[in-house]
Amino acid sequence: MAIDPEADPPAAVGALSDRRILVVEDDETVREVVRTYLEAAGCLVDEVGDGFAAMDLLAERVPDLIVMDRMLPGIDGVEVCRRIRAERDVPVVMLTALGATDDRIDGLEAGADDYLTKPFSPRELVLRVGTVLRRSVADYAPEVPFDVGGFTLHPSARYVLRDGVPMALSTREFDLFAFLLKHPTRAFTREELLKEVWGWRYGDLSTVTVTMRRLREKVEDDPARPRILQTVWGVGYRLDADAA
Repeated sequence: MAIDPEADPPAAVGALSDRRILVVEDDETVREVVRTYLEAAGCLVDEVGDGFAAMDLLAERVPDLIVMDRMLPGIDGVEVCRRIRAERDVPVVMLTALGATDDRIDGLEAGADDYLTKPFSPRELVLRVGTVLRRSVADYAPEVPFDVGGFTLHPSARYVLRDGVPMALSTREFDLFAFLLKHPTRAFTREELLKEVWGWRYGDLSTVTVTMRRLREKVEDDPARPRILQTVWGVGYRLDADAA
């Protein structure tokens, strides 16, 4: 059993109402509990037990979000996530083994937007899914696009232009970049970014590190020598708009 059982599923949540979620998990018990909680929150749930079945289903219908186990028969969750990222931007919440830091980092490197370690609380999973979905759609009050250096941020439409060309960013990459574009020249610690961008008061700081690494690969001419997304030693990160 890879979950912490709880008495009652949560009531329906507005951000989750009628959202289609794909659950990819080979443990039938875990899959059933996850489906029950997500459906109770208002989701429409598809479920499969391995990576190949997930890719087949994705070819027919694109969900709003995927909940996927890191370890799957046939093709593992990391490889599935990489293939998804190569074709489309669907948010992914990955389930990983307790204490397996390398598994979490591999998932984030592949493009996962969030993760939970097993055993996990299904209530927390529902909350994490809702948080990612709220950030992946423009359901906030409209914000006016603005320019920072060579970038144009469209907050409500959730995309960034670089010299007029749209950038291919995952949900979390956009969230992190948009936050830094809104606060140019200010240095933030990884703890601050985890709270402001992910909405977590506590968590694995490697989440920020890995997402920054992925973002630099798309923003910097030389990711090994970043000029725009700078490291502030002993503090964290800062965006230098003048270097854009």
